[in-house]
Amino acid sequence: MSAKHFIAFDLGATSGRTILGTLEKDGVLTTKEITRFPNGMMEINGHLYWNIYSLYEHIREGLLQVAKTGVTPTSIGIDTWGVDFACIASDGSIIGLPHAYRDPQYTDSRARFFNNVMPASELYRRTGIQHLDFNTVFQFNEWRGSFAMDNAAKIVFLPDVLSYLLTGNIVTEYTIASTGEILDAGKRTFDEEILEKVGLDTTKFGPIVMPGTEIGTLSADLAEWAGLPRIPVVAVGGHDTASAVAGVPAQDRNFAYLSSGTWSLMGIETDEPKINALTEEYNITNEGGVEGTIRLLKNITGMWIVEQCLQRWKKDDIVYTYPQMVELAEAADEFVCFIDPDDPMFVHPADMPQAIVEYCRLTGQQAPKTHGEFIRSIFESLALKYRMILDVFRSLAENPVDKLHVIGGGSRNKLLNRFTANAIGVPVVAGPAEASSLGNIMMQAKACGAVSSLAEMRQIIAGNTDLEYFAQADSGKWEEAYKRYLTLIKK
Repeated sequence: MSAKHFIAFDLGATSGRTILGTLEKDGVLTTKEITRFPNGMMEINGHLYWNIYSLYEHIREGLLQVAKTGVTPTSIGIDTWGVDFACIASDGSIIGLPHAYRDPQYTDSRARFFNNVMPASELYRRTGIQHLDFNTVFQFNEWRGSFAMDNAAKIVFLPDVLSYLLTGNIVTEYTIASTGEILDAGKRTFDEEILEKVGLDTTKFGPIVMPGTEIGTLSADLAEWAGLPRIPVVAVGGHDTASAVAGVPAQDRNFAYLSSGTWSLMGIETDEPKINALTEEYNITNEGGVEGTIRLLKNITGMWIVEQCLQRWKKDDIVYTYPQMVELAEAADEFVCFIDPDDPMFVHPADMPQAIVEYCRLTGQQAPKTHGEFIRSIFESLALKYRMILDVFRSLAENPVDKLHVIGGGSRNKLLNRFTANAIGVPVVAGPAEASSLGNIMMQAKACGAVSSLAEMRQIIAGNTDLEYFAQADSGKWEEAYKRYLTLIKK
């Protein structure tokens, strides 16, 4: 096999990147960031939108810059955040701009849906997807009767919209569609009754395709403009978390994963959905993965709380670098207090440190006194929350969980990784930070036959990534801390 080159567009809610991945015949994988560009929600008349045309322009620029490197790419793959969609008119044009998942229209949208359309338990039993106000099914219900919905010939999720703009072909990639709470979890097809209840049917969507499917090729005009051949555009794990989990450098299936950043997504990989009283109680989601897998996962508030504390202190002209923040936390007293990161008090308070103080008052705890104590208490609480959720996944797992793979930006947080290993009692393997782009690239490699399986994809990623390992220490005092934590959570 000669070297293969793959273009991965990895788009997040605040920024996007063009990554050129090269896989050599000896299994050496290298990546190069070609472009990085901003993304953000646009507020127009009280609603929030995505500028899909700006994203398309950045993708065009990424293609142009790849062409300037002189390599001939094998294919292109696109991954984005979940749930959001665009409406396509019968003439092929996009109707307006796609609404963003943080649009204020969606506040309490699930309550309105459950009261008027379908009970919460029935929806969960059908889809296995956690209930979040911005899920696609609730968006459909909110915009029923709108101009865009009434005039849509097709409804297309965002990575598939961008693929459509490149190729002219409309598909519904499975992993991104699974985030919307509109698929039958077992059959992995549209749930027609759910669609009917929000005034839609399957004709409004492109065919469901699995990761690794070729969507089409670059249009002739775009290929000529960029100076590239008409290379294939491949459906990867269109949901960025699906690509990130595909990028976990696991050597077997005896693992849990934690995609760590502003938000944390903890889960395990299963072959079939797990929908029962326990998963419903914990609002655990069954999202689609690559190669027939299910991403059984739970959303946990991550570094958001620390980030908001830093923003509050910045107003007082106190700014900490990352090393300074870690130094403060390491020097602070341990186990001063605990918080539940997912308590509603921490969703979007005006003053995050004050919200923590108030939480401590309500739970009968001593509040942190120094910035170091605030930071350390948040890290310790996150580690203990990870332990609580991991215990749930242990009871659901098809294989023993003997390690936790931490991927994403949070994999660089050595102090939190150390605390996590202490709390959960199994080793933590940290890295890669860029798991989503690696999963995107390797899914393209599998599509062209350069690799044969998900296991081989992960083996290559592990062999080309600097991983860091954290073992449990101080197990006795962390076990005592966990008992205290559970008591406080129940309050």
